[in-house]
Amino acid sequence: MLKEGDFLWEGSDAFKQSTGVADFLRWLREKRGLDFANYGELQTWSAKEIEAFWAAIYDYFEVMSDTPYETVLAKREMPGAQWFVGARVNYAEHILRHEADDPEKVVVHHLSEIRPLAGMKWRELGDMVRKIATRLRAMGVVPGDRVVSYMPNIPETMAAMLAVTAIGAIWSSAAPEFGVGTVADRFSQIGPKVLFAADGYRFAGKDFWRRAEVSGIVDGLPSLEQVVWLDYLTDEPAPAFEGKSVTRFAELLEGPAISREEFRYERVAHDHPLWILFSSGTTGLPKAIVQSHIGIILEHYKSAVFHLNLKASSRMFFYSTTGWVMWNSLMWGPLVGGSAVLYDGSPTHPGPDLLWQLAADTKTTSFGASPTFVENMRKHGIVPKERFDLSAIESIMLSGSPATPESFKWLYDAVKEDLWVTSQSGGTEFCCGLVGATPTQPVYAGEIQARCLGIDVRVFDDAGNELIDEVGELVVCSPMPSMPLFFWNDPDFKRYKEAYFDTYPGIWRHGDFMKINSRGGCFVYGRSDSTLNRFGVRIGSAEIYRTLEGMAEIEDSLIVCIEEPGGGFYMPLFVQLKEGVVFDEALDKAIRQRLRAERSPRHVPDEVHAVPMTPYTLTGKKMEVPVRKLLMGWPVEKAYSPDAMRDPKAMDWFVDFARRRLAAKGETMYGALAKASN
Repeated sequence: MLKEGDFLWEGSDAFKQSTGVADFLRWLREKRGLDFANYGELQTWSAKEIEAFWAAIYDYFEVMSDTPYETVLAKREMPGAQWFVGARVNYAEHILRHEADDPEKVVVHHLSEIRPLAGMKWRELGDMVRKIATRLRAMGVVPGDRVVSYMPNIPETMAAMLAVTAIGAIWSSAAPEFGVGTVADRFSQIGPKVLFAADGYRFAGKDFWRRAEVSGIVDGLPSLEQVVWLDYLTDEPAPAFEGKSVTRFAELLEGPAISREEFRYERVAHDHPLWILFSSGTTGLPKAIVQSHIGIILEHYKSAVFHLNLKASSRMFFYSTTGWVMWNSLMWGPLVGGSAVLYDGSPTHPGPDLLWQLAADTKTTSFGASPTFVENMRKHGIVPKERFDLSAIESIMLSGSPATPESFKWLYDAVKEDLWVTSQSGGTEFCCGLVGATPTQPVYAGEIQARCLGIDVRVFDDAGNELIDEVGELVVCSPMPSMPLFFWNDPDFKRYKEAYFDTYPGIWRHGDFMKINSRGGCFVYGRSDSTLNRFGVRIGSAEIYRTLEGMAEIEDSLIVCIEEPGGGFYMPLFVQLKEGVVFDEALDKAIRQRLRAERSPRHVPDEVHAVPMTPYTLTGKKMEVPVRKLLMGWPVEKAYSPDAMRDPKAMDWFVDFARRRLAAKGETMYGALAKASN
C-alpha cells in the first residue's frame, strides 16, 4: 500500500544536468566562485545570504535597467524591505524582449468554449500590446494610474495586462464569474481610471451575460473615466454608461502597426507598483496587495527556471481564472521565451478529459491543475494516456491545496511513467511558491520536494521554536523581493502587520500548518487560520458575512472550510436565525442564490445548517478556527478553551455535529493533523 513519503521518481543524470538549477550552479562556480554540491546546499546559502543570492539572480537573468542599482537590500526588515534601490525596470519589457528572438514563434496557445484552439505569435502579441498601450496613453493614463479588468482568460486580457504595465500604470483583475459585491469590494479600494470589461463568458455550455454586472460595477466606481468594452459573447453594440467614455476593444487595435523600436516602455523605480492582487481575510475588505516590478521580475525568473524548469522550448499550462494568482503566474512561460497555454471554460466540458486533450493538442510540456482536479480524474477511472499523446509533458504542477500520495501515484500510472510530478505551495502575497519543486531531487509520494530558493521558510510552534518532523506554523524569517510593498490605503502598515506579523514579531506567519522532515521535504496540511481555501482559491469569510448581514432572516453566521483526506474540500455554513424564523428549503435556497449573485459560485457553501448560537471568544471574535479543528478531528480539549469563550455552551452543538459527521465517515475525534501535532 502506498504511503506518504514513498519514493516515486528521480530524473536521469542527463536530465539533471540539463536543468536550469544545474546551469545556475555552474554559473555560480564560474562567476561567483561559489561551489555547492547539490540543491540542499544551494538552498541553505540562498536563504541565509539573501543579498548575495538575489544579486546573482539579477545578473544571471540579465535584468534590464536604465540605471545600476545602488544596493541590493536597503532595509532588511519586514514589512518595509527595499530591494534594488536605484534600479529602473519594466516587467512587460522583460517578457516582450523575446519578440525579437523569433517574431513568428507562437507565444500564446488559447482555447475557450466560444473560440476554437488557435495560436498567437510574438509579433501579434507585441503589436497588440503596443497599440493598447499607446491608446491608453492617449486616454490620459499615466504611471501610477490604476487600470482594472473584468475579463475572461483569453489573449486580450493578457495583452491588456502587459500594455497597462508597459506604461507604468497599475493592473488589477477580477474574474467575470465574480458578482458585483465581490468586485466592488476590491476595485472600490483602489480608485481605477479605466475598466476593461467583457460582455460575458461561457461555462459548461451555458452563456453568462455580464452587462448588468458591469453596469453595477461602473456605478460603484466614481473614479472611473473610461470603459473598454470587449464583444466576446456577441457583437451587439457596446452599452452606454452615464458620465463614462466607452471604447470598443477592437478600436484600440485599429491603425498601422507600432514597431518595437518606436515604442517606449516606462521603466520605473524599485518601489513602483506593478499590480494589485487581492487576498481575502476573515475581517474587513479583501487585502489589496501591492507588488513591485523588480520583485516580480526576479521572483518569476527564479520560479520559472529553477522550480518549474521552464525554457524557451517550454509550453506552460495551468487551469486558472483571471481572479486567481495562478493566472499571473502563466507569464512564467513567455518570460523565459516559451509560451503560455490559456483555457477559458469548464475543465470537464464537454468531456471530463478536456484538459488532457488540450495538453496533447498544444504539446504542453508543463501541465498545472489543482489536486482536486486530479483526484476527480482518479475517482472516475480516467486514464488520459490511453486516449491522448502526452509524450510532450515533462512535468505536472499541483497547486492550490495539499496533494495526496494517491494523486501523485495516479499521475504516474495514468499519464506517464517518466514524469516530474511537483506539488507547490505559496501565496497570492508573493505571487510564487514558498515550498516547491526542484528537478534535481527525487519525488516522494505526497511530499513537496523542498523549500524554494532565496526564501527562509521554517516551521514554528506556538512559542516560536523551530520544529523538524512536527506540524506547526509555516513562517518566513527574512524578506523576499516579491513580498507586498504595502497594502493599498494602508500607509503605516497597520493592516499588513495585523495580517502577518501579529503572532511572531518581525516574522511572517503565513497561516498554513506545515511539517518539514529531516531530508527537507515539506507537507502542507491546510490553513491554520480561518481563511477559506475553496478549490485552491482563497475566499474571505468576511465577504460571506457581509452578504448574509443583508438577509433579514439571519441574526449571525459562521463559515469554515477544511481540506478533506483525498484532496476534497468541505465548506459548511452555520446560520443563527432571528427569533421566530424557521430554517427550511426555501431559506436554504435563498442563501445560496444570494451568495452566488453577490459573490461568486465559489462562495456557495456545501451545506447550510441552522445553529442555536454562534460561538465567540471573550474578546468578541468568531471561533472559526476551533470549529474548523473540530471538523478536522482534533480532540475537544485541544480544539478550544471554554474559559476563553463568551458562552461555552455555544460550542456544544458544534462538538456534537463534528462527532456525528466523523462517525458517519468511520473516523473519531483525533484526525491526522491532531495526531501529527501531538
